[in-house]
Amino acid sequence: MKTAFYIAKRYFFSKKKQNFINIISYISMVGVAVGTMALIIAMSFFNGLEEMTKTLYYAYNPDIKITIKKGKSFQIDSLILLKIKQLQNVKVLTEVVEDNALLRYDDQYLAVNVKGVSKNFDQQYDLSAHLVTGNLAIWQRETPVALLGIGIQSMLNINIQNPLKALVFWYPKKQATSSLDPSKAFVQQSIWAGGVLSIEPQFDQSQVILPLEFANELMSYGKRRTSLEIKVSENQYVSEVQDNLKALLGEKFAVKNFDEQQENYLRAIKIERLFVFGTFAIILIIASFNIFFFLTMLVIEKQKDIGTLIALGARANLIRQVFLWEGTLLAFVGTFIGVSIGLIFSFLQQEFGLIGMGIEDAILSAYPVKVVWTDVILVCILMFFITLGTAFIPAQNATKVIWQK
Repeated sequence: MKTAFYIAKRYFFSKKKQNFINIISYISMVGVAVGTMALIIAMSFFNGLEEMTKTLYYAYNPDIKITIKKGKSFQIDSLILLKIKQLQNVKVLTEVVEDNALLRYDDQYLAVNVKGVSKNFDQQYDLSAHLVTGNLAIWQRETPVALLGIGIQSMLNINIQNPLKALVFWYPKKQATSSLDPSKAFVQQSIWAGGVLSIEPQFDQSQVILPLEFANELMSYGKRRTSLEIKVSENQYVSEVQDNLKALLGEKFAVKNFDEQQENYLRAIKIERLFVFGTFAIILIIASFNIFFFLTMLVIEKQKDIGTLIALGARANLIRQVFLWEGTLLAFVGTFIGVSIGLIFSFLQQEFGLIGMGIEDAILSAYPVKVVWTDVILVCILMFFITLGTAFIPAQNATKVIWQK
């Protein structure tokens, strides 16, 4: 093994007799370096996108959410609520009533998602960093007020400082009426806007947060709830609390942690990430064909050396190892350069935001990146197997050159 590596190292650093062989070796290293660099940057981008998504959604999604598996709402039981609150590491339990409604402001209408929450809402979420104007309280001097996304404010031109114009919510009555007037088929409730939030586009353009009592009066849910949201004392206890809740509530309820609540979106990111990884892996395989051509040319050039080694008693396995090491060294240098440039760029992008979004009012000014070292290891392992597969045939052929003569 040492002898094979020593000979391969000499071949790698020595100048080849045929100049085009040198050119092929340089092209091989550049191809591997560029492909590896692009893969590292792409993986870092998708890691950053996933991290950004979790950060944004975590602002208004709970650690654990309880919903009914069949149906839209469920009857609350005060005894069950008490048992949930008494579970170890359960910090906050928020009751929620959520449904779609029609919002009218002045003479403009917009379909929105209404979320009624209990009074401990401010303990469940910390939205202070996302407040654009107004305040976060959903009760002001014992008067209920609404929190709405900045997109809703923009679309309806809502002025929360104007005390003469209130938000009017329309919700279909549970029992149909025979009146010819369509407005008679809706419950109409008015409320003042108390604050405007900016979190992420989906929230900003559709979400209105209301006191549970107001939402209950509007939608007539009574003692029924659409979900229960739970905040856990520490992140490491989420799985433990989730298991305890499943045991307490039984099979009728779905108990989901944060990732499970956003599983469709996160799955989409993972699929895209896997697709990009596969695409760049194919590009690296194509780039590694240059290694195949380089080793094939090198085998032809080194026929005399191979003959000399065989005359000195070298076995076929040693000859094979020489050219396997030669391909490995070439791929290693290319991979090292590519990984280094990719990591340097990723860290610079993370710290200084070299490439901006180019979109006004974007959530972030620059593309998010996050380096995960397991990705770097995975890329290196991928290159190892690609190199091994590419170099095997020329190395195998090297042992046949002399014998055929």
